[in-house]
Amino acid sequence: MAANAINPELVNLTTADPTQVICALNASGNDYDGRLGARISALFVILIVSTAVTFFPVAAKRVRWLTIPLPQTCVGMTGGWAQYSWPPAIVLVSVTVIFLLDLGAERYVEAKYGVHYHQGNLEDIATGRAHTHHDSITPTPISDDDHALERKATEPYQAMSGETVDLEKSTLIQENAFRTQFAAFLVLEFGVIFHSVVIGLNLGVVGSEFNTLYPVLVFHQSFEGLGIGARMSAIPFPARYKNWLPWFLCTAYGLTTPIAIAIGLGLRTTYDPNSFTANVVSGILDSISAGILIFIGLVELLARDFLFDPNRTEDNKRMGFMVGCFLLGAGIMALLGKWA
Repeated sequence: MAANAINPELVNLTTADPTQVICALNASGNDYDGRLGARISALFVILIVSTAVTFFPVAAKRVRWLTIPLPQTCVGMTGGWAQYSWPPAIVLVSVTVIFLLDLGAERYVEAKYGVHYHQGNLEDIATGRAHTHHDSITPTPISDDDHALERKATEPYQAMSGETVDLEKSTLIQENAFRTQFAAFLVLEFGVIFHSVVIGLNLGVVGSEFNTLYPVLVFHQSFEGLGIGARMSAIPFPARYKNWLPWFLCTAYGLTTPIAIAIGLGLRTTYDPNSFTANVVSGILDSISAGILIFIGLVELLARDFLFDPNRTEDNKRMGFMVGCFLLGAGIMALLGKWA
C-alpha cells in the first residue's frame, strides 16, 4: 500500500481526501504477484510477434512469392450486459451502419447519373437542364491564318519543353501523394504508440488478469501492427526513403510495447495501476489515442479509401472484398475488447 494511502477501517470521512477514499473502495494497491519469468517473456514475445507482423505487409509487397492468405471468419460474442463493454461496441456498430448507408447511396447515384457528375450541377441534373447553358454560348470564329501563326510560334517551344514539363508534373504529383499519405500515417502511428505505452505498463504489473491479458495483447498488438504495415506498404515512398524509412517505422512500433513492459517490470513492486494518478494519466493517454484512432479510421480509412476513391466503381468484387475485410477486422478487434 502506498505511503499516503488511508486505512479503510480507521478513516474519518469528514476529513479524509475523497480521492483516497475512492481508491481505497476500489481496492487500490500494487497487484504484482510474481511470475517474473512470464512477464519477461512477454517483453520478447510481443517484440518479436508485433514487429514481424508489422514487417509482413511491407515485405509482402516487395517479395513476389510471399502472398497474404485470406483470414478465416471469426464468430462469437455472447453474454450479458455486464460481461462486455457495450458503449464502444454500439458506437462501432452505428459508425459501420452509417458508413454502409453512405457508401450504398454513393454507388446508387453513380449508377444512375454516372461517375463524373459535378456536385454543383445537381439542380440541373434533377430538372433536366444540364446542358442548357452550354447551348447559349457562341464561340468566336478564328481564321486559318491565325491558327497557322499560332502553331508556328509554339511548335519549337513544345518540342523542347514538353517532356520536361510532363516529368516535373509527374514528380510533383508523386511527392504530394507521398507527403499527404505519410502525414496521415504518422498521425495513425502516433495514436497507436500512445495506446501501446499504457498497455505495456499494465502488463508488467497486472495481477490475476495477467494470464488472460498476455495472449490477448499478443493478438491485439499483432493486428494493430498488421494494419500499420498494410497502410505503410501502400505509401509511395521516394527512392531516398524507400530502403530504410518503412523498416524504421515498423521497428519503432514493435519496440514501443516491450519497452513499456520493461518499465513496468522495473516498477512492479511500487507502481499502483489503480491509484488516482495512474487512472488519470492512463485515462488521458487512452482518450487521446482513442480520438486519434477514431479520426484516422473514419477520415483516412472509410472516407478516403471507400467514399472518395475514384476507382471504387471499376470492380464491384474488389469493393465487396474491401468492405468484408473492414467488417472482419472491426469484428475481431471488438471481440478482443472483451478481455483487453
